[in-house]
Amino acid sequence: MKPRETFILTAIITTILVFALYTIWKPALWIFVILGPIILIGFSDIFQSRHTIRKNFPVLGRFRFMLEAIRPEIMQYFVETDTEGRPFNRIFRSMVYQRAKGENDTTPFGTQMDVYRTGYEWMDHSLYAFESKKLDRHPRVNIGGPDCEKPYSASLLNISAMSFGALSRNAVMALNEGARIDKFAHNTGEGGISPYHLEKGGDLIWQVGTGYFGCRTKDGGFSEKEFAAKAKHEYVKMIEIKLSQGAKPGHGGILPGIKNTEEIAKIRGVEAHTDVHSPPGHSAFSNPMEMMGFIKKLRDLSGGKPIGFKLCIGKKPEFIELCETMVKTGIKPDFITVDGGEGGTGAAPVEFSNSLGMPLRDGLSFAYDTLKGFDLKKDIKLIASGKIISGFHMARALALGADLCNSARGMMMSLGCIQALQCNKNTCPVGVATQNKSLLKGLNVENKATRVANFHHETLHSLVEMLAASGIEKPEDITREHINRRVNSQTVMNYAEIFPGMDKGSLL
Repeated sequence: MKPRETFILTAIITTILVFALYTIWKPALWIFVILGPIILIGFSDIFQSRHTIRKNFPVLGRFRFMLEAIRPEIMQYFVETDTEGRPFNRIFRSMVYQRAKGENDTTPFGTQMDVYRTGYEWMDHSLYAFESKKLDRHPRVNIGGPDCEKPYSASLLNISAMSFGALSRNAVMALNEGARIDKFAHNTGEGGISPYHLEKGGDLIWQVGTGYFGCRTKDGGFSEKEFAAKAKHEYVKMIEIKLSQGAKPGHGGILPGIKNTEEIAKIRGVEAHTDVHSPPGHSAFSNPMEMMGFIKKLRDLSGGKPIGFKLCIGKKPEFIELCETMVKTGIKPDFITVDGGEGGTGAAPVEFSNSLGMPLRDGLSFAYDTLKGFDLKKDIKLIASGKIISGFHMARALALGADLCNSARGMMMSLGCIQALQCNKNTCPVGVATQNKSLLKGLNVENKATRVANFHHETLHSLVEMLAASGIEKPEDITREHINRRVNSQTVMNYAEIFPGMDKGSLL
């Protein structure tokens, strides 16, 4: 029995016993005087929809907020670590919560970081700053190359890939409704398009992974018929071929059997209640030439929608070979999503998440420079994914060559994720990463959707304000010279010095 149901049953039994005892022993009423307020508090927790923890864990859930009021919770923080691996910049976590709730996200006492710490980064401001009101408060970028018949105007910040199965149906609906409210895109993750991705009407980026979930033949191959039927849906704006992800590159996705319900199995085309491991590589292609053919096939089957691929950079010559093949065939993706090795996931081997895959800044700068060197960048948009949480994180990615960004952690935090680290156990206490019906009921879709929209809106606003403070009129005008990094206690270098660029067409 779950905590909420346990509380209700306990409250009813306690009330009956106390009044039964009262009939034979009048002082027993004092027991109810003490327990009554606790019972009332518990029921008020159950019937409110603002805090999932309190709804799922009546009374007990309040202790979390009591501890938070005294001092931030002692748990693993998702932000960067210092040179010794200790958590810092805890302000980012509270920043997400405050923005999602529509609260003031300013902080007292100024800078929260050690500015002389190796690795500290900042953006140059200008003596000629101007009001951010002069800029587009919701900048967008057009995605679609010469062969794309249905280009998509995307927000600069979108929801990164997280599948239904990894996330609960309520979490998926809240994310999608938030995307619809503030007009940005929701990546489905490799688990396929579920009814919950479609119910709220938000823009979708359909991710097609190595398991081909949602467009899968009985033997696990790619089904053109299934793909074409779904790709032409009006809510599907782009299709992303997943080659690898930063948290477990070269490993394939994992859905634990405990989370693989009958419903999820039907959507994915697999057997229910079994561990689902998508293959590490695609069966539809096995070399760059075949991959370009697959991109063309998906573009044709989708009716000309933008087609791209996602990868964490591994062996550099392989990416260079992809670019050479694009030049040779004339077939190019409309976008490439570069995921960083620091990316997160609900389930991955420790060695893969910690020690495999190129970090975002290195991978992104390499991808941009290589595309520029082959004179391909003009037709291909770059999407940065990997610990994108704040306006500065976005500015940093844009300076390295990204055209737009995806965020998973920030969006999950805005849903109410507290990083209980129960993602792979189906016991997420806030109903975000679980298929447990009792727990996911605590996540109020409309309330959390508003928070997702708020977080997106305010983070874009913070980026625009940073641009104005730096005297930059458009996001695409940010350059590597604008971002600085302390490389040791005595030396500061800008990104142009750390990541030297490449001349256009120099690799042709």
